[in-house]
Amino acid sequence: MHNQSTRDHIVEAADQLFYRQGYAHTSFSDIADVVQISRGNFYHHFKSKDEILDAVIALRLAATQDMLTEWEAEGAAPADRIRCFIQMLIANRVDIKRYGCPVGTLQSELAKLNHASQAEANKLFSLFRAWLCRQFTLLGCKADADALALHLLVRSQGVATLANAFHDDTFVAREVEQMYDWLHSHAD
Repeated sequence: MHNQSTRDHIVEAADQLFYRQGYAHTSFSDIADVVQISRGNFYHHFKSKDEILDAVIALRLAATQDMLTEWEAEGAAPADRIRCFIQMLIANRVDIKRYGCPVGTLQSELAKLNHASQAEANKLFSLFRAWLCRQFTLLGCKADADALALHLLVRSQGVATLANAFHDDTFVAREVEQMYDWLHSHAD
């Protein structure tokens, strides 16, 4: 493996481990074991776990931006694009039931740790908020666009949290349908 691909592999492995185990409960050894490299080779790419966290957050921001760009290209209308956001709860329900929302769980953990990267991780929510606000503005709800965007973020985080607590697919499906109905009421 050349350096860039090894580094990318480390970041991808750390991303999954931070999501599944949490940042605080993931060690260099855990990541090195998944990537199957020596600790010395590992330190060649990252000197600290915080450096890895910064790379994971950057990866998540880039992936989220790519996803939002894809939704823009695929969704004919703002309501269709907002439905893509809501649909994430169904598309990712297996992982959400097991580990929670990757954005919400990371933000919560970093807040508890009073970690310096908390503000950078918060950019994930800000990215969703700004994108949803733009969609609601395009939907014709300019005056309430930010409030509607925040409402949908709050609701989706609540559903993800309770899906993780209750492991109930019926609950998730019902909540998603209610969000679709709510969206429809604002799209008229």
